[in-house]
Amino acid sequence: MSMLHTALWFLVAISILVVVHELGHYLAARLAGVKVLRFSLGFGQPLLSRRFGRDQTEWALAALPFGGYVKMLDEREGEVPAAEAHRSFNHATVWRRIGIVVAGPAANFLLAILFYWALLIHGLPALKPMIGEPPAGTPAAHAGLVAGDEIRRVNGIETQSFQDLRLNLLRASVARDALTLELADGRRVQLDASKIETENLERDILRPLGIVHYDPEMEPVIGKVLPDGAAARAGLQPGDRLVAANGQALASWQDWVETVRRNPLKPLRIEYERQGQHGGLTLSPDAVTEAGERIGRVGASPQVDEVALARLMTEVRYGPFEAFWQGAVRTWDMSLFTLEMMGRMAVGQVSWTNLSGPLTIADYAGQSASLGWVSFIGFLALVSVSLGVLNLLPIPLLDGGHLMYYVAEALTGRPVSERTMEIGSRIGMALLLLLMSFALFNDLRRLLGE
Repeated sequence: MSMLHTALWFLVAISILVVVHELGHYLAARLAGVKVLRFSLGFGQPLLSRRFGRDQTEWALAALPFGGYVKMLDEREGEVPAAEAHRSFNHATVWRRIGIVVAGPAANFLLAILFYWALLIHGLPALKPMIGEPPAGTPAAHAGLVAGDEIRRVNGIETQSFQDLRLNLLRASVARDALTLELADGRRVQLDASKIETENLERDILRPLGIVHYDPEMEPVIGKVLPDGAAARAGLQPGDRLVAANGQALASWQDWVETVRRNPLKPLRIEYERQGQHGGLTLSPDAVTEAGERIGRVGASPQVDEVALARLMTEVRYGPFEAFWQGAVRTWDMSLFTLEMMGRMAVGQVSWTNLSGPLTIADYAGQSASLGWVSFIGFLALVSVSLGVLNLLPIPLLDGGHLMYYVAEALTGRPVSERTMEIGSRIGMALLLLLMSFALFNDLRRLLGE
């Protein structure tokens, strides 16, 4: 995936989320009777700007696209004509100011609900919550789970897909809850979640439980070759049967995948069969970073048995009203889970290495866009929830910090002093710089494969 492709989709994602967030502030301000001077996508010098409406609000596209803002008439930020003083932000009642502040994050939550609603009406293709053979010695193996078991509920919460299964297991494991699994055949089993490690939640943290996805045995036959991958450069073609790699026989496609993953940039001597003729070539897998781990990849996919694949797939789909409710439930659940993760990071129960920054988000934006619009919309919904939760944190400079001041004003009957807000702004700036630096450091570690 090119850097240009990644950067482009990152900017698309950020623009959508920021515009919706700031549009929430803008509409709430208009409803509260507060005059809006500027609506800016990005910071710094405006590249494009136009004025519209009765108030001649300036709509601007600025040079630095990583954010945006709504500037309102405010006597604390400049001189205000006496005739318009009643329309300044600082003259609005404290409850109207609270409404304007809350509207930004609320718009992000509403956007996530609408995205989930659209996806659930369209139908989400998903893998069934069916597991593969648990590795020996894991809790799943001790509990008697076997390949092909379909897990319908985790601690009473329904799992319609393997993605749901992973998320529900992750929630329970992070909270160190006991795990009760209900299977399609009616069995109920208990799992010990104490083996879960929270150092890096992007890794396959469910493997220590013995929960692995069910992959039917596939023949080591190539179905598709990407034009710019290592397989294409080496000369492999669709229909080739892979016989051996460095002298080791390949009994299945899974054997081939494991061999490739273990050997990034290392030459492999491949024996293959093409139209009844045997041949050999040397192939060096490309090195990529996946969930913080450096692995090999060749740009080839297997020849798939469509009938067998269909038996593993399901579709999550609802009617319009039920889809909206389910979208709201997913948004609420993800909001609570995000808060819980932040809280556990704060007290040291979950490692800070799980904090992601702009480089990781950009990478995910590019990857999800490559997989199609369904995947990209799902990514936007998830990030929109995270943006809404982050902005409600009681940190000065964020919406939650302003909300904290206005709630204090509503309770005490007098505004927070300028001195207090100035000190709070300095503390907030320091905290945000610290968080951003830590997130960027984590991003660079992931890129370097450390």
